[in-house]
Amino acid sequence: MKLATLFSVGIAFALGAVGAATASELTPEKIAAATKAIDGAAIVSNDKSTKNWPSYGLNYAESRFSKLQQINTGNAPQLGLAWSYDLKSTRGVEATPVVIDGVMYVTASWSVVHALDARTGKAIWTYDPKVPRGYAYKGCCDVVNRGVAVWKGKVFVATYDGRLVALDAASGEKVWEVDTIENREMAYTITGAPRVYKGKVVIGNGGAEYGVRGYLTAYDAETGTQAWRWYSVPGDPSKPHEDASMARAALTWDPKGEYWKAGGGGTMWDAMAYDEETGIMYVGTGNGSPWNRDLRSPGGGDNLYLSSLVALNAETGEYVCHYQEVPGDNWDYTATQHIILADLVIDGKLRKTMLHAPKSGFFYVVDRTDCGFISAEPFVKTTWAKAYDANGRPIEDPRARDPKVKFEVTPSPYGAHNWHPMSYSPQTGLVYIPAQGVPLLLEQDSPEAWSFNANLPGRPHSNLGWNLGWLVSATPPGERPFGTLIAWDPVKQKEVWRQQYVAPWNGGTLATAGNLVFQGSADGRFIAYDATTGATIWQTPVGSGVVAAPSTYEVDGQQFVSVLAGWGGVYGITQRHTDRVGPGTVYTFKVGGEAKMPSFVNADAGKLVKGVAYNKDDYAAGAALYIANCVFCHGVPAVNNGGNVPNLGYAEKTTIEQLEQILLSDALAEAGMPSFKGRLDAAEIKKISAFIQGTADAVAGAK
Repeated sequence: MKLATLFSVGIAFALGAVGAATASELTPEKIAAATKAIDGAAIVSNDKSTKNWPSYGLNYAESRFSKLQQINTGNAPQLGLAWSYDLKSTRGVEATPVVIDGVMYVTASWSVVHALDARTGKAIWTYDPKVPRGYAYKGCCDVVNRGVAVWKGKVFVATYDGRLVALDAASGEKVWEVDTIENREMAYTITGAPRVYKGKVVIGNGGAEYGVRGYLTAYDAETGTQAWRWYSVPGDPSKPHEDASMARAALTWDPKGEYWKAGGGGTMWDAMAYDEETGIMYVGTGNGSPWNRDLRSPGGGDNLYLSSLVALNAETGEYVCHYQEVPGDNWDYTATQHIILADLVIDGKLRKTMLHAPKSGFFYVVDRTDCGFISAEPFVKTTWAKAYDANGRPIEDPRARDPKVKFEVTPSPYGAHNWHPMSYSPQTGLVYIPAQGVPLLLEQDSPEAWSFNANLPGRPHSNLGWNLGWLVSATPPGERPFGTLIAWDPVKQKEVWRQQYVAPWNGGTLATAGNLVFQGSADGRFIAYDATTGATIWQTPVGSGVVAAPSTYEVDGQQFVSVLAGWGGVYGITQRHTDRVGPGTVYTFKVGGEAKMPSFVNADAGKLVKGVAYNKDDYAAGAALYIANCVFCHGVPAVNNGGNVPNLGYAEKTTIEQLEQILLSDALAEAGMPSFKGRLDAAEIKKISAFIQGTADAVAGAK
């Protein structure tokens, strides 16, 4: 269906649902006028009332604190469904709804954009950028997208395959498109939401697991012309450095590791914030490529600007300052998690700060005027470092870097807090962190065994381009998985309260002036807590695990709260914690809402595969091949029923018997699985089948 037709159909639906009043407000002309008014001044002005949710983190500070209080601790128990909308998505859904004068913009997996009537949930238009499904394997963490930016009548979406697209906000028609990827031979992806600062659309990318060089790019919002680009790590030292910041960074890398061949990493795939008073933007940088510093920089070094908070001039992209949270990152401790800007009174002095709770497990308070270190304290258990010294450097446990010692580094690469947005309430003075623990025991690979872009059985996804420099240990981890919501005092650097969950990978948070904190859970609930005490005020089932963060807005004097449910992400691909699954869905609630919940589809419990003939002598080799090709999508066979990708231990017998035909063809290309033709041969696939059936037999015997 053409976009213009879809728009007309959406308006017709809206007319039938809510009458002429809504129709008069949602004409293309009205939508165009409302969205054309969105610029920097409008975003700043909206922060006085927060009736709209005009950008990814609500405001430039990315506080995710709404001043709306019509929904509060007193009436939240009366929340009911106002409407729901089927995103027709079976993969991860991570977007925060952006809402402007009654129009909602959300994204689903594969970077599909939906424009909805925020009162009724009726479709206005849908834009599908047609991401090639075969591109899925080039990303580590599901085919997700975290949302859009809106600026002067345009909606901007960055696609999984690395394009930046400007759409007409009223019709959904494409205005311009640019390819943001400078080297298509490398496995770059984009999953993050763009931001617009001073008329420039800013977007980063992902791919450090595969071997890329991270960079951040700004494009003119009107034309799509590139305005500036800043690299987070140095390039080939035989070539001129792009700027003084890169020349300075090169001094902290050992060229003997030829880090530029693996790109160096440092991808900036999510966190950004902006101080409109100074014109300075802040971005969190990613992990090294490969993860193992001994391989990418054998002589050591801090490896600037990995795992850092970096300040840039939003107009020019010029480097201003930085604070490196994890010098010489060795454990995939990205600093790409949510950044919040806040003015805090610390030791009797008002400080302009950045608040950050990244993968490393420490909560950092950093002065945003000069990137100076203020404090860092662990908000979960950390074994890689005990504390930070007065200069802002971690006091590491030497065992964490010693390749001769089998040491369980905590947090694991899944992080103590991953991308799921946190929120900050100036009303309570607390930050609400979706904290977690996902144990994973790794062992450092040796320089003699590892090489860049090589098919190395036993190395996770090495045959699909991963370059970690780590092995998954055969020894089970000693830690246990957990998920928790932590209310954290950033001034006292202390936990105030917490709510424990049954599992990790719970959704982002929203704080409101109604003294509420909203969060979705991995076990399929949407919950409101008392922001001061942590008491549960209200909850409702939503059928699928929630990983996205909610937003709230006001239309026609009514406050709504919306959240997207749709299980996925790097953890959700292989694990789940609900008995039911459903399509990606937008749920919107209001006090007194009486809409009927959509039906939830029961997940097939599945039976362990049995009866596939195999040679037991192939089992060990099959295990190494499975790790190099399958484990980060399909999980360990038979240990559970899988996440949003099937666990092969519960596959049909005929599926495993026909694995060669499936893997060496494009049979499942539309589902996002690539062909392994040229990567695996028939003998290797037979060994993988032996591992799958052998593991299923072992699990069945244990049961």
